[in-house]
Amino acid sequence: TPEILEALNQRGVQTAYVTLHVGLGTFQPVRVDRVEDIHLHRERYTLPPETAAAINNAIRENRRVIAVGTTTVRTLEHCAAVAAAESTAQAPSDPVQLTPHSGETHIFISPGYKFRVIQGLLTNFHLPQSTLLMLVSAFAGREHTLAAYRHAVRERYRFFSYGDCMFIEQWP
Repeated sequence: TPEILEALNQRGVQTAYVTLHVGLGTFQPVRVDRVEDIHLHRERYTLPPETAAAINNAIRENRRVIAVGTTTVRTLEHCAAVAAAESTAQAPSDPVQLTPHSGETHIFISPGYKFRVIQGLLTNFHLPQSTLLMLVSAFAGREHTLAAYRHAVRERYRFFSYGDCMFIEQWP
């Protein structure tokens, strides 16, 4: 809400925005047996110059980048992959430097993915058998995610896009 964003701003939290035109494929249940067979539809995104600069500064200053929503995670992680592919000077261990641009992505993030940008995630509780739940499991770890979901079910949290949310930090 605007009130929460203002409260965060008062505490020194900087916000920046990305755009991802989410397609219906993002919300479809997984209908294949093998993770390798999951393919998301292409979706358009925009990483504005001020957002790329804010994230690059945060990374350089060793501050956390917290994504609000799995859409933001997918956009930023795709942009990091693009930046890494375009950079010939960067060593694999060097921090990524995002460049402002627009494009298309069909990035699918599942357990085993190595995150390049995100250190925290604020997201709602996603439906079982969804690619978004797989993304959360990749970020927080499967057992931690399942424990959070057991708690949510027990306490009758609301799921899906207009439900309750959680803050997660990356599991090593």
